[in-house]
Amino acid sequence: MKKIAAADLIILDEWGYLPLHQDGARLLFEVVSLCYERKSVIITTNIEFSHWKNFLFDDKLTVAIIDRLIHHSHLLFYDRESYRKQHALIK
Repeated sequence: MKKIAAADLIILDEWGYLPLHQDGARLLFEVVSLCYERKSVIITTNIEFSHWKNFLFDDKLTVAIIDRLIHHSHLLFYDRESYRKQHALIK
């Protein structure tokens, strides 16, 4: 198995904003697997778990990624209006 950089924290912002090709989804799985129980990972997304298969395109891979991410995790839900939207010049 490959080694991942010596970072203690990896932040994946805007998770699912763009769909991934099959190779991209596999590489993402590899990163998540390498971090599993070794590194801290923060993910920001506005997509529910049930919709992740829409950008990962593989049911088994999606379940495996979610399984690794939520084990030992803390889920934080932010249900307020977006900061950017609140402070937009055009409303």
